[in-house]
Amino acid sequence: MTDKVLTGKTAFVSGSGQNIGRAIALRLAELGCTVVVNGSSNAEACEETAARIRATGAEALVAMGDMARAEDVARITAAALDRFGAIDILVNNAARRPHKPFLEMTEEDWHGVVDVALTGAYRTARAFLPGMVDRKWGRIINFAGMKAMRGYFEGAPISAAKHGVWGLTKALSTEFAPHGITANVISPGQIRDETATADDPKRTATIPAGFMGRPDDIASVAAFLATPEARFVTGQMIAVNGGEQT
Repeated sequence: MTDKVLTGKTAFVSGSGQNIGRAIALRLAELGCTVVVNGSSNAEACEETAARIRATGAEALVAMGDMARAEDVARITAAALDRFGAIDILVNNAARRPHKPFLEMTEEDWHGVVDVALTGAYRTARAFLPGMVDRKWGRIINFAGMKAMRGYFEGAPISAAKHGVWGLTKALSTEFAPHGITANVISPGQIRDETATADDPKRTATIPAGFMGRPDDIASVAAFLATPEARFVTGQMIAVNGGEQT
């Protein structure tokens, strides 16, 4: 996809200051999309993403805030809607992945994960779906993961949140398909950081493809799901993991 097929569309990408989120934001911009960039704390990284988006000729807005906090999500989504009128493509990428034995976990630990990945996705969908319905076009792209879907050792809130995201996505896909809106989940495999110069041999040993993925591998799938070409793809989980889990 090299044409500006998303010209006139606006995307919101949470957690887009680095890695997968940044790669998705840039790929959407390359397709002509205006992008709202979000991060919870590293404003400098988000501004860098925005600068790289503008370098493609697309427009960008940085909206900082924690996707776990209702007041932050309300402020961020309001800023996006005030600036652009509506969000056509919602990418819920923000997540936290702490490791802790279940019996040592606190309420704060639990909500620190679930409120970002699951409740944050619910809140952004609530904010942006009305505009999608009005325009009779929209894309929602959420995220799961291999370990989150099969059970994450010492990561119960991650598994719970990502299973919940999958359920939310399936429900939205059914309810909003008649309005021209698709909702899908991407499940990444082992993706190396954008700053890494080589794969981790221990991690590649379990991947049939023989190499780790890169953020651009995820961005390519997200970009397809965001385009008009993916109009008949909804309610699906798409694994991008080099064959590690099928």
